[in-house]
This record gives sequence, C-alpha cells and structure tokens, in this order.
Amino acid sequence: MVNTSARLLRLLSLLSTRRSWTCADLSARLEVTERTVRRDVARLRELGYGIESEMGPWGGYHLGPGTGIPPLILDEEEALAVAVGLRTAAFSGVSGSDQAALSALLKLRQVLPARIADRLGELDAAFTHTARPDDGQISPALLLDLATACRRGERVRLTYRDQAGTTSTRRVDPYRLIYTGCRWYLLAHDLTRQDWRTFRADRIVDATATGQAAAPPDPPDPAQTVGTGVALRPYPVRVTIRLAVPADEARRLVPLTVGVHHPDGDDATIIDIGGPDADGLARYLLSLGRPLRILHPEEVRQAFLARTRRLLEDNQGHEHPSMADTAACGDGRRRQDHRDPATGGVPPIEPEAPDLPAAGR
Repeated sequence: MVNTSARLLRLLSLLSTRRSWTCADLSARLEVTERTVRRDVARLRELGYGIESEMGPWGGYHLGPGTGIPPLILDEEEALAVAVGLRTAAFSGVSGSDQAALSALLKLRQVLPARIADRLGELDAAFTHTARPDDGQISPALLLDLATACRRGERVRLTYRDQAGTTSTRRVDPYRLIYTGCRWYLLAHDLTRQDWRTFRADRIVDATATGQAAAPPDPPDPAQTVGTGVALRPYPVRVTIRLAVPADEARRLVPLTVGVHHPDGDDATIIDIGGPDADGLARYLLSLGRPLRILHPEEVRQAFLARTRRLLEDNQGHEHPSMADTAACGDGRRRQDHRDPATGGVPPIEPEAPDLPAAGR
C-alpha cells in the first residue's frame, strides 16, 4: 500500500503531465477510489497548489496558479536543465539576479540525486567563461562553497592571493557574495584584523569550512562596502560631483564599479569617483556629457575648467577649411584636394582616451 505522501507526489506528477484529468482516470492510475482522489486534491490545495476543477461530464482537474510557491516535481532532464540555467544566471549576473540564482542553485544541488549531481559536475568541468586579460578563472565549486558558508553562517579558513601575488591564510566569518557586473567579491569579517574585508573571489585559492559558527559584528551594507573598495580605494585622487540626473540614469552613466552613488532627491545624484590624477578625472567628467557640478576637491575643479576653456578657445573664431577653400576659388569651383585618399580625403584623427578604466575595473 502506497503511503499518503508518496501518493500525493504521484498525483502531483500526473497532473503536471496532461492538460486535464478526470477523477476516474486519476483513480485508475493511482489505484485508489475516487473519494480518495478528491481528498488528496483537497490536501494539495491546502499546501498551496492551485488545482482547479472543471464541471460537467468531461470535466476534471488541472494545475493552475497557486496561492504560494509550492515545491515542483521535476524529472531528471528538467532538473538538469534548471540547474544549468541557474548556473548561467549566477555566473553572468543576468538582470541583477545573480545572488538569487546562486542561492536557488545551491538549494537544488543539495537535493539532486547523485546521478544528476554527477552530470552537473561534468558540465561544471566542461563549461568556462571568457575572462578579461586581468581576470582569473573562478571555480564554480568554490563559489558554491562560499555561498554555502554565507547561508549557514559557518566560519571559513581562506587561502588568499593578493594583488602582488602574495599568498596568506585568513580566518573569516563570511557574510555575503556580491557580483559587481564583472567580478564576484566576498564580504567577510577578518578575525585576525578584527575588521570587515572584501576579497576578490578569483583570488581565493581555497576555502575550507571549519565547522565553527560564524559570529560577525553588525555587518555593513554589502553593495556600498564593495562599491567603495572597488571604485575609490585604489586611486590617489577622488572627486565628488552632483550629476543632474536621477539615480537610475546615473548608474548607467557611471557604473557602480566606477563611482559610489548617493541619491540627492528625485532628479540628481551625488557620486564619488576615484582616479589617477586631477586631469584624468576632468577628462572623464567631460566625457559624461551631462550637467554636473564639482563639489570638491578644488584641484579637479580647476583641471575641469582648464580643459573646458581650451575646448572653447579651440572652437572659437576659426573658419571651416572647406569654406575657406570655396571662398579662395572665386568662381565657386572646388579646389583640387591633395589630402590622403586612404582616409577618404579626411586626415585621420586619433581621439584622446581618458586614463580612467571602463566599467570593468
């Protein structure tokens, strides 16, 4: 005799395979009475499944939207497909859903049968992503281990390689994994330094759970902490500007990996940006092409004004060469052009590129 829980799962599986089932068909498949089928349908409804009834001689039961998010019944191929999709979303940061996708993938992998988990492991070994030249490869297994530690609140021993290539061992209480759009970071409380630290995930060589419960102090805002570390800390000069655009547009113009944003009402945003020098920051601010005010420091404001004055001087009181050529001909005929034919008669112009890196820094 099949127990009630197994019968409910079997009923749910049957309902998901066909548009509609009559009570008699379900009774025959489950080898129970129609009265038992009706009771089982009522139990599933109590669990949040939206099982709808159709009246009439040809009516029956079918799955509809539920009142909550009940468990799903997936076959092996479906479970593998969902896991692959979640993995892709987690490691590419699609639509900003990376953290949720990673959490869902972690839950799914915990309950997958060994044969499906092995197939997913084979896919993990086969998949890779195209990294930038200065990026290291991130092991999916390592990233999932870090996510597990964050979720369980478990202390971890990290082997970490810093920017200079020096390897050290850290004992940390992990708190959150943050994806910036180009890299993963771990926010954790460093027990040796007794302070919060951000660790680039691609520089973590190994992460071993210690079995001890993590006990971090009051955590800072994860996104704000990582944004400050990535956008400001590596640079000797910082500028604070007020950009006359709403927060959403400001994030498109100045990515979170380039500046730390603070909304200033509905139509403006205060942004802190780091750079190599005042002139480099001035060039970057000019490239934004939006109304802005430099709040501080004065050296960046002066560099910005100097570049603006040079642009005005270069574009005032100068006649366009083609107009001068026409005027010199007298009879309106065009003078022969001896410019380089390889460029279509137009001298090549090399644009001046700002020193600031793009959003992937």
